[in-house]
Amino acid sequence: MTVRTSLVLVAFGFAGALAAQTTGPSFNAPYRAFASHEFGATMAFPRGGGTQIEGQYRFGSGTFDVGMRGGIYFPGGVRDEEFVVGVEGRNRVLTHSETFPLDGALVFGAGARVNGGTFWQFPVGLSLGRRLTIEGSDISIIPYVQPTGFLTASSGDTDFLFALGLGADFRLSSVFDARLSIGLGDMEGLAISAVWVR
Repeated sequence: MTVRTSLVLVAFGFAGALAAQTTGPSFNAPYRAFASHEFGATMAFPRGGGTQIEGQYRFGSGTFDVGMRGGIYFPGGVRDEEFVVGVEGRNRVLTHSETFPLDGALVFGAGARVNGGTFWQFPVGLSLGRRLTIEGSDISIIPYVQPTGFLTASSGDTDFLFALGLGADFRLSSVFDARLSIGLGDMEGLAISAVWVR
């Protein structure tokens, strides 16, 4: 069994065991920033108000990586907080060339948001972007766009949603990234991440 196959099995195993999800409105650049792994925190402000705080950890091999994330959503008002937990996979499928200027990755996940009942979410998207370097500096920026479809299920009802993620990953040093993403459409909101890479 190859490392890549093992990572795919781990990703889907966590999806079943942890009721995990890619917890929007956070999106992904088309390739990873780390050699071995990364960890960090995300603060998100979904449409409708409230604040979502998550921890995250990601590891991978070759063109494939797996991310796990979990935290709490504070909706505000009189509603109780909700727990979110997720897993997502990312696999590079496009490399820029003379005929196509962007790199691309397939991004997919599965999971749930829990508060009494469970809201399930299964997103699949294509992240397209390109790393831009600043001459004479270690700083780089990856602007990207990620159209994403979401299959959702709650209390026996299912729906299909669509969002357009716009984002940028800022490599500020050899070990630290700052990341920003904005969701438009059915998954609106803003997410800001601080991530340490190794």
